[in-house]
Amino acid sequence: MKRAKFDSVMSVSRLRSIQVLMGLLFVYFFLVTLEIPLISKLGFGLESYELISTPFDNNSKFSRLNSVGELSGSSQDSVFPSRVMSRRAKMGFSLPHRKMVEFKRISGLVFDEKVFDSFDKEEFSELHKVVRDAFVVGKKLFQDIESGKVQGEVVSGTQNRTESCPDSVSLWGSEFVAGGKIMVIPCGMTLGSHITVVGTPRWAHEEKDPKITLVKDDDETVMVSQFMMELQGLKTVDGEDPPRILHFNPRLKGDWSGRPVIEQNTCYRMQWGSAMRCDGWKSKPSEDTVDGQVKCEKWIRDDDDHSEESKATWWLKRLIGGRTKKVSINWPYPFVENKLFVLTVSAGLEGYHINVDGRHITSFPYRTGFTLEDATGLFVNGDIDVHSVFAASLPSTHPSFAPQRHLEMLPKWQAPPLPDEPVELFIGILSAGNHFSERMAVRKSWMQHPSLKSSNVVARFFVAMHGRKEINVELMKEAEFFGDIVIVPYMDNYDLVVLKTVAICEYGVRTVTAKYVMKCDDDTFVRIDAVMKEVKKVPSGRSLYVGNINYYHKPLRHGKWAVTYEEWPEEDYPPYANGPGYIISFDIAEYIVSEFEKHKLRLFKMEDVSMGMWVEQFNSSRPVEYVHSLKFCQFGCIDDYYTAHYQSPRQMICLWRKLLNQGKPQCCNVR
Repeated sequence: MKRAKFDSVMSVSRLRSIQVLMGLLFVYFFLVTLEIPLISKLGFGLESYELISTPFDNNSKFSRLNSVGELSGSSQDSVFPSRVMSRRAKMGFSLPHRKMVEFKRISGLVFDEKVFDSFDKEEFSELHKVVRDAFVVGKKLFQDIESGKVQGEVVSGTQNRTESCPDSVSLWGSEFVAGGKIMVIPCGMTLGSHITVVGTPRWAHEEKDPKITLVKDDDETVMVSQFMMELQGLKTVDGEDPPRILHFNPRLKGDWSGRPVIEQNTCYRMQWGSAMRCDGWKSKPSEDTVDGQVKCEKWIRDDDDHSEESKATWWLKRLIGGRTKKVSINWPYPFVENKLFVLTVSAGLEGYHINVDGRHITSFPYRTGFTLEDATGLFVNGDIDVHSVFAASLPSTHPSFAPQRHLEMLPKWQAPPLPDEPVELFIGILSAGNHFSERMAVRKSWMQHPSLKSSNVVARFFVAMHGRKEINVELMKEAEFFGDIVIVPYMDNYDLVVLKTVAICEYGVRTVTAKYVMKCDDDTFVRIDAVMKEVKKVPSGRSLYVGNINYYHKPLRHGKWAVTYEEWPEEDYPPYANGPGYIISFDIAEYIVSEFEKHKLRLFKMEDVSMGMWVEQFNSSRPVEYVHSLKFCQFGCIDDYYTAHYQSPRQMICLWRKLLNQGKPQCCNVR
């Protein structure tokens, strides 16, 4: 009886145990299915902005890293730390486990003012002090934008601002000089617009500058008389050198050729295109024309007798066979020292046409990326006295020079949701607040690559606060709609671009857990497949640094880009990849973020040199594979490029179309 009673009790206990286990199993599956709502309740909710978080307000809609339908990788990892280890195992890196507190303390790039104040100020460089001030100002501006104060000021300013589009603009020489030798063309040019300049070239003068004389001996002087006339895009981008839509440069005393020439070109962000030179020979019949006009007309040269038939031969042929061909008239070089000239540049269907004293001299075809409506200023400088400038047949309607007009608010350009799994490549794109057209061109070109659509590759723009309030307002709207912009909350400054590079590393490590992190600029065209092929030359799991690497470069101590000994005391830079495009491995990016958080990361105003310095420091503890290729173009574009730099928005679209239509990486530098 006791045995039977004992068995009966055990059966009931087993049944209850099974019921408890079944209940626990049900609760487990229930929690798994409710994982996303659980995260939302924990404070990592879904928001329409995907921005670097800030310490200003935990309830701020800008303080979230998420975009519509996305979950921040760092947020998920802080709640589910086991995912971090699985991601790292998949990537081939053996890295220490990240503590959950890291994600809570810094979910974005933030400069801790309290840490700065607690240390001796002499321990920080001047650049660190600039960083601190930039974050303080950026914080205040960010708060004003979020409160709606800035939006109200912008609306009020817009209502009080009007701008007319005159049919013509004229200036006397004294007015032109007083205005900085620039005539503003309010609404740009259109087909049929023309500008007339009346001037007198000055007498030649001695010149020693080797950049002008092209003579290596500093003591040697040459006689120089030259000037330039440029159509510039004054309203294209604020705070930068305007693009030269047409650069017209007559050199009366010649240059390295020793004979008078006229050189024409375009320039975008300090990157000159291929020069078109007219040196006295008429363009060949086989060359393309511009609206039926030759690119270069002929003028009298001192070596004509060597290439043209002599007058005696011409008369002899005429006596024997009569007039067999049309008589051609050779004119002298169109510009003469101390002699008045009247120059007219007109806008045709295919290019610009330049006439001097009533006769055609040269025609310059339009180039990809430079349009008539952007030509909002005429600049004349050099060895010339300008008597008057007159522009006519200008457009009567305003094309709207607000940069945000380039944005196409269409769902097809929006960024796809961030993947749950780690990605192969994360591309951080440095951009300025007012580069609306540049960002739109990237979205419509290489960001349409299939790997980005499949979430194997993720790309984001990194933008700081702009000095103009209306730019920041439009930037926030752009970020909300496209979901591909990360705001770094400091006041933008060229010397602080390095902060965006650190922010790119932080995002690549914390949010997307990318195997490789790439940095590029918003005027860089990236061939993703070619970049990945180059990266995979290094065996998986090894630390790597890939790009157009410079060795033994020295700091410039004089000139516009001078670096003082206080900024860089060493005589040489470490090996570094040029800034327009380079790639580092996950472990290097993680090291950079860790050192920054510990306030041990040395900051230098040249971000590409800074990266080379950080990689060198990392290399001292773990070997890094340096991979160099000239196909990561520093200036412009070469065929079969991996990245092409200094590409205007229209050139970006052109490069993408060539890849799609021809299947070959060909440049769009010239017509």
